[in-house]
Amino acid sequence: MKLVDLSHTIENGLVTFKGLPAPFICDYLSREDSKKNYEEGTSFQIGKIEMVSNTGTYIDCPFHRYENGKDLSEVGLERFVDLEGIVIRADFRESLAVTIDHFKDKVLYNKAVLVHTGWDEYWNTEKYYNDHPFITKEAAEYLKSEKVVLVGIDSHNIDDTRTKSRPAHTILLANEILIVEHLCNLGAIPDDGFMFTAAPPKFKGVGTFPVRAMAKIA
Repeated sequence: MKLVDLSHTIENGLVTFKGLPAPFICDYLSREDSKKNYEEGTSFQIGKIEMVSNTGTYIDCPFHRYENGKDLSEVGLERFVDLEGIVIRADFRESLAVTIDHFKDKVLYNKAVLVHTGWDEYWNTEKYYNDHPFITKEAAEYLKSEKVVLVGIDSHNIDDTRTKSRPAHTILLANEILIVEHLCNLGAIPDDGFMFTAAPPKFKGVGTFPVRAMAKIA
């Protein structure tokens, strides 16, 4: 079995979405300060993290879009772990819009559909935030009709952020289809024959949170 990490590293000062604050990561209790509490040669570090939930590679649950939608604590573990996966190749150099044509003639039912655009090569650069690949409204409707369980993308947003409309979020989350944004390394996994996992902590009242996304290849 091989595990492939599909998530970005979160570090102090990382900007994931322009306009949202970067995470602040520091010691709450440093190793040096902890030494006085223990016997000689023993020390511990306790970290402190301040961040918005939309940081790094993260998963969106219905509550992110809908007030009465399920939050992270209400979505069952089976929706996050060991999902049968399929990768859709949609090179951003050919088109920023990921359309129905990218998904047709694929077996998508009950799968985690991961869209590989290659945009992750611009991660943590100015280019990453603008004119990025996205899934069209019609494609989101098609994914809904195919009854997929999750849709992921290695781009800045599953929707076109040049407009104020968010049809992919609206359609998918209304149907409890989870969304993972800011994936990476999708070029390192096969088109199918793998299991996908992206499990967040069990927070109440939160609809989005970072995940350690991964593919398990037999």
